[in-house]
Amino acid sequence: MAVYTDVAADELADFLKHYDLGELLSYKGIAEGVENSNFLLHTTKGSFILTLYEKRVAKNDLPFFLALMTHLAEHGVNCPLPVKAKDGEALRELSGRPAVIITFLEGVWPRKPTAAHCAGVGEGLARMHLAGANFAIRRANALSVPGWRPLFDAASNRADEVQPGLRAFLAAELDYLSSGIWPGNLPEGVIHADLFNDNVFFLGDQLSGIIDFTFACNDMLAYDVAICLNAWCFEPDHSFNVTKARAFLNAYGRVRKLSDAEEAALPLLARGAAIRFLLTRLVDWLNVPEGALVKPKDPLEYVRKLRFHRSVTSVRDYGLMPSGLVA
Repeated sequence: MAVYTDVAADELADFLKHYDLGELLSYKGIAEGVENSNFLLHTTKGSFILTLYEKRVAKNDLPFFLALMTHLAEHGVNCPLPVKAKDGEALRELSGRPAVIITFLEGVWPRKPTAAHCAGVGEGLARMHLAGANFAIRRANALSVPGWRPLFDAASNRADEVQPGLRAFLAAELDYLSSGIWPGNLPEGVIHADLFNDNVFFLGDQLSGIIDFTFACNDMLAYDVAICLNAWCFEPDHSFNVTKARAFLNAYGRVRKLSDAEEAALPLLARGAAIRFLLTRLVDWLNVPEGALVKPKDPLEYVRKLRFHRSVTSVRDYGLMPSGLVA
């Protein structure tokens, strides 16, 4: 979450007249995140989140995100729900941006994830994958392999300003991942595609909900697993924590077992997930809008993660014994 577009109090008060949410008491911008403008609203009828969609989010994709949240909630996944206005529509416009109000989810995201948190995420992700199995709407992953090269092209000329040699490093990795080795026959479905720790809420060690579905799409389910390995299983010094990875993968597997092919592909998928977030972070790092209430995330964190995944030879390096083998 972040704030790129400011909203005046009188403009917001007029906007809220379209809803049955009572009178506006207060609101404040939420600085965390990098994609959209978000505000915490307090009204006489409770607390809500207002999101103004910016940057990479296409307006035509918004019905997918909103319908998905409703579908997942109806199938047992605890996530925010879009609030419909008096005319029955959830999607409106505010300050020249598509805007949605969603319900407030109790809990906090873990600043220092533990193995117990990682296990909760594994179970929650698997349950989300199962719940999305019969979701009828499809959305392609715009940030899969074909989308990486344009990101590289947008940042390559200045990449070495961030780290000497970064441009050549990225070009070589992209050439490798684009050489036809990317898996194409693994189980697919709805993935979250951005399940970082600030998108998962906990009450103690218990997962209380999943938020922010603005990157959700249809892709390989194991790719979502790989994204989470990157997001949850490295320490602040960028070392890989095999205990956290084992807790995450085992908890996921108890709900939805990875196939042999998914396990074998996991190191490659983790490399792809690392390059995807490295590139988007690099573009953001080099193009922070002036005056935006947002702190871009360090792209070099993902250089270190990518180097680790390049050294992985099997799922055993992630703490998981391959299927069919005895520890």
